[in-house]
Amino acid sequence: MKRRSAIKALNAGTLVLLLGTQHLARGATILAVRVWPAPDYSRVTIESDGQLKAKQFFITTPPRLAVDIEGIDLNPALKELVAKVRADDPNIAGIRVGQSTPGVVRLVIDLKQAMSPQVFALTPVAAYQHRLVFDLYPTQVADPLAALIADRLKDQQQAAGATQAASAGVALSKPGAPGHDPLGELIAQQSQKNANASNSVATYADTIRARGQDDPLKPAIPAIPAVPGKTDPKTDPKTDRLIIIALDPGHGGEDPGAVGPGGTREKDVVLRIAHRLRDRINAATVKNGKSQLAMRAFLTRDADFFVPLHVRVDKARRVQADLFISIHADAFFTPRPQGASVFALSHGGASSSAARWMADKENKADLIGGLNVRAKDAQVQRALLDMSTTAQINDSLKLGGAMLSEIGRVGKLHKPRVEQASFAVLKAPDIPSVLVEAAFISNPEEEEKLNSDDYQEQLANALMRGIEGYFSKNPPLARNRQV
Repeated sequence: MKRRSAIKALNAGTLVLLLGTQHLARGATILAVRVWPAPDYSRVTIESDGQLKAKQFFITTPPRLAVDIEGIDLNPALKELVAKVRADDPNIAGIRVGQSTPGVVRLVIDLKQAMSPQVFALTPVAAYQHRLVFDLYPTQVADPLAALIADRLKDQQQAAGATQAASAGVALSKPGAPGHDPLGELIAQQSQKNANASNSVATYADTIRARGQDDPLKPAIPAIPAVPGKTDPKTDPKTDRLIIIALDPGHGGEDPGAVGPGGTREKDVVLRIAHRLRDRINAATVKNGKSQLAMRAFLTRDADFFVPLHVRVDKARRVQADLFISIHADAFFTPRPQGASVFALSHGGASSSAARWMADKENKADLIGGLNVRAKDAQVQRALLDMSTTAQINDSLKLGGAMLSEIGRVGKLHKPRVEQASFAVLKAPDIPSVLVEAAFISNPEEEEKLNSDDYQEQLANALMRGIEGYFSKNPPLARNRQV
């Protein structure tokens, strides 16, 4: 009798547990919905207090992504997604939501162009609970190097027009003249570093070739023949080119970075500093022998969106950047630490326990920002982790030293030397790379300083002087046309 009662009680308990599970699945609460538009890709995020299950269907004509989200009913929080799509979103035309069947909500994302969607779930991390993420990547991607060069050509043409208006009778070359392709010429001029330059070093590509492998990250730039009437690249390979500086504002989008006691988000401050430095770089030139080479800044993100760490490195390589500068704002457990820092990569151990802690913290950005681990290119990851050269690290230390001395003229330094640690974002194997911590955002006084236009101007000026100081002692290598 007792046994029979126990079995009944156990079955009743099981029934309660099953009903409880269904209730939790159907009752998952939507905590927030977000839309992050960007030229690279657009992201839609649904955050909830329980894991959501989704099935996706991609329709090509017209392009749209349909997703059935199981375990929830239509509610006001989901309806907010409709109003969150901006008119200037380069990828999303609109979002529609509706109750497909009881316990299933259908989400339809109407797209402006052909896309390659990724739908994945993220487990709770940092301030986030469960997230269902939709990353929408355009299938046709613009060439960032061509865009940089076209921008430079536009400036040249505007300057030439002003000169022509001021000096009547002076003949200027016409961009539209037969056989004259200035964009093609400049792309060709950017094609490769001159391996015969006196200060050339073994690059990542050299190492790969020595191992009998192809370079998985080499930019795909087509060969362009010599332009009639121009210098023959076979007899005179040195040509003018752009000096490209990759600026990497840390964090972004789902990843706010450190947050100061007054609510200042690291991702916002560093983007403003990067914009100020970009303006200075675009107006500058670098002396190379008797000529002045124009400079151009390339931002790994130019707005508030998340960029995975390895993608930041890959972007810099695709535009063949001469330098890579990652900009951050430091943080610690207590409000006392203060001062700016500059870091370079380390092949071995970190130069201090603080540097190791900082690298570990920054390297977790992918976890917080939300990366689809299944979509990561393992070959790219192995290459970045394995191929960074001693020469790159040495050049990075030179760049870091030039910057640190200039930063010290406008504010306090946390450490009087360039520190080293294994920062994932500094692992471009053939680009001198540094990470600048502008100040401690966790310190109330420095948080206020970081928000100050005056300090941002001073810091941007100091970083620019550091770049110029580096190039004054380390002239940029010439590049050949690729023929």
